[in-house]
Amino acid sequence: MFSSSTLRNAAAAAAFFVAASSAGSRAADANGCAQETFESGRYAVCTVDASASGLRLFWNDGEGKPFRNFSNLAKAIEGGGGELLFALNGGMYQRDFTPVGLHIEDGQELRPADRASVEGPPAKVPNFYKKPNGVFFIGEGKAGILPTEVFLQKRPEARFATQSGPMLVIENELHPALIPGSTDKTRRSGVGICAEGQVRFAVSDDAVNFHDFARLFRDGLGCRDALFLDGGRGVGLYVPSLGRNDWSWYGGYGPIIGLVTQR
Repeated sequence: MFSSSTLRNAAAAAAFFVAASSAGSRAADANGCAQETFESGRYAVCTVDASASGLRLFWNDGEGKPFRNFSNLAKAIEGGGGELLFALNGGMYQRDFTPVGLHIEDGQELRPADRASVEGPPAKVPNFYKKPNGVFFIGEGKAGILPTEVFLQKRPEARFATQSGPMLVIENELHPALIPGSTDKTRRSGVGICAEGQVRFAVSDDAVNFHDFARLFRDGLGCRDALFLDGGRGVGLYVPSLGRNDWSWYGGYGPIIGLVTQR
């Protein structure tokens, strides 16, 4: 599974912040997670300081099999002497739970970036291919979100990375394809890079369209860059302190983003 040294490095100096913003947050729990509202929508929001966090990505266990659910991942981490504080689905995946697009763990590229384009009316283009899509990455003491082509050109130091799409917020501007008042509503999850290096993850409790979800990050949570992770029946969140241990209706998750601390 995971060595104690790997978990110690992943969890070094973990620090959490209360998600205080115009999103109308309630007090966060000890893990930096809180139930919040933005306009008429309800969200679970977890906030982490990227400069001192144990954020990392997971996909397969020690036998090369996908974890598929949060309980399996939590048990593996506990077996290595750590604790999974919160987790959520870390991007889109194929039927066999293989990540769609770039996936980096511990500096190793396990899946290459997907640079393909899909042409057609916006409603017919899968979410991942609504360009620009993007990459969420975690380096030493920092995290970032960049459009995929920019990430591949700059190649920033990335110990962990996941590719998804579409981008929601790009340098404080909403993705140009997002439609105000769209009736395309479902549960959604995403990640934003916000003020003072905070990383904010949001999972909607209610169905929400892309435009309102992007505005949550920019106008409610103060994030200059944000990336959509997944939607519909594949959305999931693990926060034991909030009584959350969601299951995927697709039989499991592919990539998982988790916050780990050493016991």
